[in-house]
Amino acid sequence: MALKGISAATPSIRALARKHGIDVDELALELEQGFVSESDVLLKAKGGSPVSPSSGYWDVDHGQFGPGEAVPTTRFAQLAAANLTASQQHIPAVTHHDKVGMDAVESFRKTLADEGAKRGIKVTALVLHVMALTKTLRKFPTFNASLMPGGKELWLKHYYDIGIAVDTPHGLMVPVLRGTNRKGIWDIANEVSKLAKRAQNRKIKPEEMGGASTSISNLGGIGGHAFSPIVNPPEVAILGLSRASYEPVWNGTKFEPRLMCPISLSYDHRAINGAEAARFCAHYASLLSDPRRLLL
Repeated sequence: MALKGISAATPSIRALARKHGIDVDELALELEQGFVSESDVLLKAKGGSPVSPSSGYWDVDHGQFGPGEAVPTTRFAQLAAANLTASQQHIPAVTHHDKVGMDAVESFRKTLADEGAKRGIKVTALVLHVMALTKTLRKFPTFNASLMPGGKELWLKHYYDIGIAVDTPHGLMVPVLRGTNRKGIWDIANEVSKLAKRAQNRKIKPEEMGGASTSISNLGGIGGHAFSPIVNPPEVAILGLSRASYEPVWNGTKFEPRLMCPISLSYDHRAINGAEAARFCAHYASLLSDPRRLLL
């Protein structure tokens, strides 16, 4: 069964598409992009039929090299591929790698264990990452933005919605946690858990996808030291989290074991420069070094 409503299109654009008898998801696939605009719908309504510029690269007779089989991909995977391809084609992205000390975060999480058990809610490290990212976006507004058409203006968002990439059996989904600046730690923990479960069960609604300030791609539960997450347009940045591990860190007089989490910040170089990215990560790390600052 195909998953409906997973391309990024506003309700008004979906309504316009229905008026013209156009399937928004099919149009996104045809355009090889994850976002469908009003002009895309109107062009299609007038009979426009863009041809995929990359289709020729895959026109290969694989059977000549040996036995195999063609396995169909899901419509969801096709839409995700279209969006990722568009991102790589149009965004000059750079990835800044850094590490964040997590000892204080883990100590703080232990103090919440008893209350969490009573509430039936677990505060994971990801919850603290969401809170730190929200506060860092408030200090660095160009990261909470989108480039306007033509690239001459930057739309600064006055809201804080964090996309959470979720690995599911049917592909990667990025539901959005809305208004993180207005939510406390227990609310965020509860919503992160519920969004992940609903994504796994394909219960995410179209309005819960898209429109994020920025996104988090968390591979900490799987492994790896670093990676380069792909910016999810129209966002201008995405934060990747890898597995935390203990490392010897020099404290000025001796080495001591510290729990360090690698972070990978990919950003659109048209909107953000390298120095800004480095300062962004440094501030982010400082917040997690003392989680009490996240509650202020």
